[in-house]
Amino acid sequence: MSLSGTDKLVYMANQIGKAFARQGGEKAIAATLDHIEKFWDPRMRAQILEHLAASGGRGLEPVALEAVRRLPPVRKSA
Repeated sequence: MSLSGTDKLVYMANQIGKAFARQGGEKAIAATLDHIEKFWDPRMRAQILEHLAASGGRGLEPVALEAVRRLPPVRKSA
């Protein structure tokens, strides 16, 4: 099975969330958010935010979903 586009980003966000899940609740969410903000390209962040807006975050597991909800909007470059 090959993932592409938004499905791949959902998968990646869920994997990050799972990696931090053992920290528990708020710490796991904050660590997932921090990782996405630091290591995801702005286009990736924009795409996952578009997915959240369009589908409510379909496919995102709880830690990843809450982290994505907390992502700041991506500024468009001039």
